Amino acid sequence: MTWHNELTKQVNAVSAAQKVLKKYVPMTETAFYILLSLTKPRHGYGIIKHVDDLSEGRLRLGSGTVYGTLTKMNKDGLITVFADEERKTVYEVSELGKEVMRAEIGRLKELHRNAVTSEEEFQ
Repeated sequence: MTWHNELTKQVNAVSAAQKVLKKYVPMTETAFYILLSLTKPRHGYGIIKHVDDLSEGRLRLGSGTVYGTLTKMNKDGLITVFADEERKTVYEVSELGKEVMRAEIGRLKELHRNAVTSEEEFQ
């Protein structure tokens, strides 16, 4: 019975991960940049600043957007939340979040490859 319970847990985990992948891929630009910012632990303002820097000021996220997205991502298991030594809330990408990012990066690479291949047809 133990092997059956373990197999059931594994099947359920894969099913849950597939649901999250379906929910997030393709990702919104906001979600993509927030997760991209969380390869190292950051607090909310650090995320906003990092996204601004990465996008060279093109994408400016408001705190409501960031915290709303973080709340959703935490609920879905894409990030982990903890407090640092100053008791500030800090966010970090989880293993499931990394899996979602790998899928999205693969999708974006395909888009880029196809865009480059067809670019001259639009000149």
